[in-house]
Amino acid sequence: MRHRRLGRTGLEISEFTLGGGIVGGILIHPPEETRLAALERAVRAGCDWIDTAADYGQGESERALGLLLPEVTPRPRISTKVRVDPGLGDLEGQVRRSLEASLTRLRTDRVDLFQLHNQIGAQTGSRLLAAREILRPGGVADVFDKLRGEGYFGHHGITALGETPAILEVLCSGRFETAQVYHNMLNPSAARPVPPGWGGQDFGGVIEACRERDVGVMAIRVLAAGALATDERHGREVVVAEDAELGREQARARRLFGRLGERHGTRAQTAIRHALANPDLSTVVVGVASLGQLEEALAAFEAGPLPDAALAEVEACYGEGP
Repeated sequence: MRHRRLGRTGLEISEFTLGGGIVGGILIHPPEETRLAALERAVRAGCDWIDTAADYGQGESERALGLLLPEVTPRPRISTKVRVDPGLGDLEGQVRRSLEASLTRLRTDRVDLFQLHNQIGAQTGSRLLAAREILRPGGVADVFDKLRGEGYFGHHGITALGETPAILEVLCSGRFETAQVYHNMLNPSAARPVPPGWGGQDFGGVIEACRERDVGVMAIRVLAAGALATDERHGREVVVAEDAELGREQARARRLFGRLGERHGTRAQTAIRHALANPDLSTVVVGVASLGQLEEALAAFEAGPLPDAALAEVEACYGEGP
């Protein structure tokens, strides 16, 4: 397993981060023996990072890790997240209580990385936390700094979802060391311009802002909630970006793979290898639903980035529109 630098954290991180979320769900849905087998296999392959959150399975992902990681050697590093409700006030109390509950479920007194899970916007709304609530005196960034100083975690970051200008405002503040960035074959706009006719939310400038401030980039949604991996649906797909309706995503995926086929692996493997071709990504977060899917993903990381000829074919698809 190859490693990359996680921005200015100074950490070297495996290219593969095992995602502990609900969409893949291998740390939430299967029996305990399958969860343990997945952790052992990922670590044996060289994966040294697992990403979870208090929200994942209403804490079940963290509980599973707390129960099973003592049996896994070497122990991988862990990142988790907090989602705050600005309507409740007392940001510090909310963050502290959530973090302490996460640490209890994880059966540890410290995590390597703690991240804000809220999407970011210009104004606070039903799904958005205003950038000013993060950056103001006493806001989320100050709270994170305080809790880091108390030893609860080594580094802190954000989830770079929501409204792009507000995301950029937070990134450009320099207050955070990592960002989970939406990046996949259907929408690589965080890294490079995509012709307007192709569609999808424009995350333009996000990875450039990370590069300029040496923010470690954890690529998320590289399988586009499964739309890139398969046409079969399991009902756990969750849209987290604008203009990412599942039917449209599937149509875009068919266009891409109508050209690429499976000359570079399965659809899922091709999507992972596309992400690996971007050197600005520190790690690629992949969630899986089964041990078979885990083996499929590991084979993609072993194969490495897509060759230039395949990347050129993907670029040609963008130019033709959806």
